[in-house]
Amino acid sequence: MIQFDPQMLLAGQYHDMLVAGFKMSLQYLFYGLCLSLPLGLLIALCRLSPFKLLRAFGASYVEVVRSIPLLAHMLFWYFGVPEMLPTVLKEALYEGPIESICAVLAIGIYTAAYMAEDIRSGIRTVPHVQLEAARAIGLTYLQAMRLVILPQALRLTVPPLISQTLNLWKGTSVATVIGAAELMYQVGQVESQSFRSFEAFAFASVAYLGVSLAITGLASWFQHRYPVRTM
Repeated sequence: MIQFDPQMLLAGQYHDMLVAGFKMSLQYLFYGLCLSLPLGLLIALCRLSPFKLLRAFGASYVEVVRSIPLLAHMLFWYFGVPEMLPTVLKEALYEGPIESICAVLAIGIYTAAYMAEDIRSGIRTVPHVQLEAARAIGLTYLQAMRLVILPQALRLTVPPLISQTLNLWKGTSVATVIGAAELMYQVGQVESQSFRSFEAFAFASVAYLGVSLAITGLASWFQHRYPVRTM
């Protein structure tokens, strides 16, 4: 019979390890969003650009990044990219938190490709006549996008962007393969040292579930507070 020992989760060395891993995962979520959201917006604008070269770049980015698993991205940034850098940069990188840097880059760049498609779909949902009207009153293309189209499009894309945020949050667990001290890495350490698998993985499950529900709840509040009004 499984004997659940909650004490190891409430205090002591193992509690500190799990909480530290949880905080690290939250940091990856925050920095990953700070990278993926603006990058996704930029790629979406490239895909809708009137310039063929920018459209080709945006389409190539989305297709290439989405066709490679997140695990491969993580390993590429950790093992591959540093070897291509000059010696001075490589040494400086290895002296710092290289695992965290590579994890955030991999997660952010990967998620940006999916967010770009969601934002692009939202922009295309806004009637094209609004862009034409904005141009007619003297706004440039970028001004029309920033002042007229994007405010509406981003509100339309809240549900799919929340879905991508949830995927990003769960994707932080992949960073354990490069030794990043996030939640799943610390769970593995606790399990191997204490042989209390149930408690360690129960903590991880509750942590991932709790943050996921918080993100979903925030999205629900936003949609009720700022409902989308169709034209």
